[in-house]
Amino acid sequence: MPDGTTCFRLWAPSAPATLALEIEGMDPIPLQPDAQGWAEARVACPAGARYCYRLDDERRVPDPASRQQADDAHGTSVVTAPGGYTWSRPDWSGRPWEQAVIYEVHAGLAGGFAGLEERLPHLASLGITVVQLMPIADFPGRRNWGYDGVLPFAPDTRYGTPLQLKHLIDTAHTLDMSVMLDVVYNHFGPDGNYLADYAEPFFRRDLETPWGPAIDFRRPEVRRFFEENALYWLTEYRFDGLRLDAVHAIANPEWLPDLARYVRSHIPAQRHIHLVVENDDNRASLLVQGYDAQWNDDGHHVLHHLLTGETHGYYADYTEAPAAMLARCLAEGFAYQGEPTRRDAARRRGEPSADLPPTAFVLFLQNHDQIGNRALGERLRTLVGEHPDTLRAAVALQLLAPQIPLIFMGEECGSQAPFLYFTDHADPALAEAVRAGRQREFRFDAGAGGTSRALPDPNEYDTYAACYPWTDGAEAAQWLEYYRALLAVRRHFVVPRLPGARAERADALGPCAVAAHWRMNDGARLSLYANLGDDEAAIPASMPQSGAGVLLFESCHGALDALRRGALPGACTICLLEEAQ
Repeated sequence: MPDGTTCFRLWAPSAPATLALEIEGMDPIPLQPDAQGWAEARVACPAGARYCYRLDDERRVPDPASRQQADDAHGTSVVTAPGGYTWSRPDWSGRPWEQAVIYEVHAGLAGGFAGLEERLPHLASLGITVVQLMPIADFPGRRNWGYDGVLPFAPDTRYGTPLQLKHLIDTAHTLDMSVMLDVVYNHFGPDGNYLADYAEPFFRRDLETPWGPAIDFRRPEVRRFFEENALYWLTEYRFDGLRLDAVHAIANPEWLPDLARYVRSHIPAQRHIHLVVENDDNRASLLVQGYDAQWNDDGHHVLHHLLTGETHGYYADYTEAPAAMLARCLAEGFAYQGEPTRRDAARRRGEPSADLPPTAFVLFLQNHDQIGNRALGERLRTLVGEHPDTLRAAVALQLLAPQIPLIFMGEECGSQAPFLYFTDHADPALAEAVRAGRQREFRFDAGAGGTSRALPDPNEYDTYAACYPWTDGAEAAQWLEYYRALLAVRRHFVVPRLPGARAERADALGPCAVAAHWRMNDGARLSLYANLGDDEAAIPASMPQSGAGVLLFESCHGALDALRRGALPGACTICLLEEAQ
């Protein structure tokens, strides 16, 4: 506080009468919550002091809004003063969303905040403009895949200190790169969340989720907790945006527009702050209520089916006329805009999205979910085997389409390292429960790499170590050059024309090929022709001006000549730009 004291404040409406604040080196300070459940104490103690809340003689818990832990999520919290860092780019206001090329990365696998910082110049030279950190909220143990955090305000100590995180972000800004953070507001991890012990109303009794009782977003204290968390990352650390994990699992979706309004009302208008959701419900209306974009799972699922032929799980919803579904994704965003799915005829999924701009959708071929939720964590480079040309065609389609591209760490070098689910639970019973649960989940799911043999143990260090994604060598160099060339085309010819761009039409060309066209902001026409099958696709005579324009890219030599003769070769993507007349 301005007078040098530290204010400790805790919402503890169901805490026992023995509630107390314990600061290392001081006598315990009894706390008495008021009628609304708030307990507060102002104490003359400096930044760096270690503290916890004592519930009774057996239970001591960290601050749920701890900004730093001394060691682990179960241990003591550390008083952390705001500020304390001199920014090299205090005038940094971010980059417009249309310029985004997102790189999703796990900070731990990258060597922590300091190790990732060393990679930034390479990523900038490749053409990456946004580094998106997977969740860094403090979790129990030495490693976690990211989505089991329990202290959403505290960067995990295994990745580095708060100052190291600020230095990482500051360095990115000096390279003209934005940094986004993946945040999880729909659940807490299974170990280290003590809120129910003293704030039982934080959770609902009437609604269960896969992670336990649902968070009760009907309560203003709960809403405030997460609203202040979002603002904290954007102001204290100067992150340029947030990606909100699985918001369809939030039982009170009306809170989401409120969150966006709260954040944007507290950020200077000149800053480019980007809010992106993952939402299986395909709520297009959310994308005009303060959110810039949504991860386009529809686009991923149909592309994955076309590349691998897999039909298990949700891929079954994309097996009927997949080229037509891909064309709809390219032209309108979502494939499902209120129609029933093949797996659930009673469910109408999604809302109309054709009126949204292409940049309202983040398009990816891989991400942490789509690899990590497979039994063996295989990447597409492994799944396509000896036929990488089809994958190259899909990469060209993804990176040159007007939707916002996301690259998962290692894709750029053709990595075949798996991305597995990994943890480090100290409790043997919990570790065994997680191990057995994964085995049950995938035992019969052969299409997802499922097997009856033992899966990699999430709690073993070797499982984590196997996920290191970056490789070198001749093949890696070829993939890097391929990505660099495509991103250069995007930067020079697509990005300047994106603000105000709109889809014109998209058509299926047989079972595995599409042609898509967009009218860009200067009147130019951007065209993509992609064939993700092995066989040549015929261009209908009724399709006007096929092959018109200047060639920006072709993933296989001579493809444009074939296109102008009325055929699109297999495993090939062509990008053309026709200037306005």
